[in-house]
Amino acid sequence: MPQDVLNKAKENMSKTVDVFVEELSRMRTGRANTSLLEALTVEYYGSPVPLTQVATLAVPEPRMITIKPFEARLIQDIEKAIMQSDLGLTPANDGKLIRVPIPQLTEERRKDLIKHAKKVAEEARVAVRNVRRDANDSLKKKQKAGEMTEDDLKKYEKLVQELTDQTIGRIDKIVEDKEKDLLKV
Repeated sequence: MPQDVLNKAKENMSKTVDVFVEELSRMRTGRANTSLLEALTVEYYGSPVPLTQVATLAVPEPRMITIKPFEARLIQDIEKAIMQSDLGLTPANDGKLIRVPIPQLTEERRKDLIKHAKKVAEEARVAVRNVRRDANDSLKKKQKAGEMTEDDLKKYEKLVQELTDQTIGRIDKIVEDKEKDLLKV
């Protein structure tokens, strides 16, 4: 059924947007957000484990993230993981709790982050266009196999294009909002 192709394209485009939003949420905006640290992994009994599985993350103040490890011996490993990340954050611990102050972003850093956000947005747009291409190829195969008429092919290609335009519009809106957020002082 051509509708199956359309539904699969819609699902794949939606997943692309979800991945894009997740990628942007990891970007530092000058305000504390636990998603900054959620992608970090910590050595735990010889295995890399996501930080969220070995500690509790909280945002007690607008510019501070606190990390309370479930086991006190993990404090040094967590600090090491934060220092080795490309986030540019400096953790401080008091033996039981790690505090990660989020410094104010410089104008240059804001511009770099905006460039990165636009690059990630373009990658998401390309992924959406690839989904469109795959859907159109599947529709053409169905038409050649005699499962649908030429008119149906045109109709479904138009629907795929509308879906593509809507999804790219969502991506553009999300990156525009992120840009405004980054420029906010």
